Amino acid sequence: MTVRRSAALLAATATVLCAAAAPAAVAAPSPSPTPSVSLPAGLYGTKDPTYDGVWRQSLAFIAQELEGVTPAAESVDWLVAQQCDSGAYASYRADSGKPCDAKTMTDTNATAAAIQALAEIGGHGAAADKAIAWLKSVQNEDGGWGYNAGSPSDANSTSIVIGALARRKQRLADMTTAGGRTPYDVLLKLAIPCGGKDGGAFAYQPDKAGKLVANADATAAAVLGSMGKGLSAWNNSAAATKPTACRTGAVEKPEQAAQNGAHYLAGALAGTGHLNQPPMPGATDTTEQPDFGNTADAVVALASSGHKDAASGALGWLKKHAAPWAAENGPAAYAQLIVAAHATGADARDFGGVDLVARLNATGPEPAAVHTPSPAASDYAAQDGTSDDAGLGVWWLVGIGLAAGAGIGFLISSRRKNPQL
Repeated sequence: MTVRRSAALLAATATVLCAAAAPAAVAAPSPSPTPSVSLPAGLYGTKDPTYDGVWRQSLAFIAQELEGVTPAAESVDWLVAQQCDSGAYASYRADSGKPCDAKTMTDTNATAAAIQALAEIGGHGAAADKAIAWLKSVQNEDGGWGYNAGSPSDANSTSIVIGALARRKQRLADMTTAGGRTPYDVLLKLAIPCGGKDGGAFAYQPDKAGKLVANADATAAAVLGSMGKGLSAWNNSAAATKPTACRTGAVEKPEQAAQNGAHYLAGALAGTGHLNQPPMPGATDTTEQPDFGNTADAVVALASSGHKDAASGALGWLKKHAAPWAAENGPAAYAQLIVAAHATGADARDFGGVDLVARLNATGPEPAAVHTPSPAASDYAAQDGTSDDAGLGVWWLVGIGLAAGAGIGFLISSRRKNPQL
């Protein structure tokens, strides 16, 4: 799957290798192999769901809600059944009838995505609130979240959790740790000051030397996270032509960090209209390839922060080139493009001649209902974690390996391997 998702830490994967512990998984850069076992009838997509089952199902529901599609009951039932008694979600549980235990690798990203999907579907407030309680219980002392409970905070995981909390009307500014830290404090620490080549960008995490290295994936996520927004987007036409700007000096407010990040993304897209994916570590072909998912997320971040005009070139590029990528990668890829279309006011049913909604629907059971929503009905107002909003694109998956001597599958974060992304 080339759908982006918050990265697992290299430290976590190193632990997997050394201690044969189950991994912190993210997303894969290439399609997963067709699974050798039959998949649940309600699951979207046909490829191996081990690392992205809950993720792709959740994104599919969120995108469908934006376009007036009600998913089939069996699909909703599958997602609800994936939840552990603790309230958390794992990436995928083949046997949801078996209780989760200490070996079940729950993660913040799958949990946060599922919360937002349940909120869009409606009728599952108790399950969503139980998941919220779990996320609160594993908040790091610095105010943020890592991919797995207890792992160091990163921009992507913190941002998607912010989106889930905001979607459930949690007031983020009041969500402090014992040390008085809020989720925004982590993002502010990962924001690179304006003035240099990468000014305005966010880092995924500090590198081993404590340096902040620009990461476009983390920046797209953190722009929305800094605004207290989640995985679905809305039209922001009132400020669509506002020029981006990077304010020099210390970044003290999350809103300014978001605007600085938008400025960085606008510059990164200005040349070719798309972002690139660096080659995998050890690859013989070192040619950078277009990163469709990250480009879609950058479009969402720009449009939702009031810079729809700065996203227009990338949106046009996606319309021309993204259909084969989405067809190869399935439901979450279609969902990313639908969110990008919605954020910019484009027609997801005629996206470069492709009906993204119909194609997404075809990756799962026949929807219970389909209608075309009015633009006004699907737009959200800006918020600070206090109203029913959402708004971010999705995050990227990278490389599958086997734990030495144990045969345990895991995913390695390209953000850590390629901090310049």
